[in-house]
Amino acid sequence: MTYDSRSKTFKTLDEQIEILKMKGLVINDYDRAKEILFRENYFFISGYRHLFMANKKDNQFIEGTTFEELYAMFTFDRKIRNIFFSFILVVENNLKSIISYQLSKKYGYRDKEYLNPKNFTQDVMKSRQVRDILNKMRRQIRVNGRQHTATLHYIDNYGYVPMWILVKVLSFGIISELYNILKLEDQIAIADIYGLDVDTLSTYLSLVANYRNICAHEEVLYEHRTQRVIPDSKYHRDLDIEVDHEDEYIYGKNDLYAIVIILKQLLTKDEFRDFINQIGYEVDVLDGKVDTVSLNSILNQIGFPDNWRNIVDL
Repeated sequence: MTYDSRSKTFKTLDEQIEILKMKGLVINDYDRAKEILFRENYFFISGYRHLFMANKKDNQFIEGTTFEELYAMFTFDRKIRNIFFSFILVVENNLKSIISYQLSKKYGYRDKEYLNPKNFTQDVMKSRQVRDILNKMRRQIRVNGRQHTATLHYIDNYGYVPMWILVKVLSFGIISELYNILKLEDQIAIADIYGLDVDTLSTYLSLVANYRNICAHEEVLYEHRTQRVIPDSKYHRDLDIEVDHEDEYIYGKNDLYAIVIILKQLLTKDEFRDFINQIGYEVDVLDGKVDTVSLNSILNQIGFPDNWRNIVDL
């Protein structure tokens, strides 16, 4: 069941299939297609039709495109979304642990100590940002303090929440913002752990937080792009990624492959190899299910260069 995007009227499953057939999509198993549309939603599945369009103006599929291919792209996006999400969570956990350790060691482990505004940048241009983020953190203590076993234990027994406990209830977005208001020496100490400079790590965290939200809310992943771009890196050069007429790399800047490049630097070697292997498996599965459009064409639209797997050995 759905509403037609043009007339805003309700369309039955049979009518939805007829719309797809009118656009040139081949329906090999009518009942199976109805079952999938009923369970998954026409709107979500049709979000992948752009990859199979012969002419975007008249919205027609490439001749021979099947419903099975369209659904294969839908399930591929779901599978890699889950993979990206699971490894982003690894990065999130590591970063939370590192930041809480660094700040607790230097400023104290009680919330009244580590949430002191004097512990953060004294840049007057960021004073409001510092105040807002610290207020968000204090609010998390008030709101979540009695909803989680660990925070409740510390509040009831010690009267405070240590930072290594607080970070568990902070969103990745807040953690990303928190890094940006640290004193420069603290930012450098954390960035050094990853072998990065402060500005690069700040940009990385912003993109990871953005993609984390896309994954968590089960939005279409493959075509997502961010406004911010990551700096050119050795990985862009070593993979010999193609450049445009302005000598800008066309892959790995604000697309899904940019996240691959980021994870290369934020995960351990074993974690990253596992990540690439899992993505590679799903790419191979997709390759076996889609014939109308070349695999490299699909990957390029996602932001992956043809030699995308080679990054694991760089």
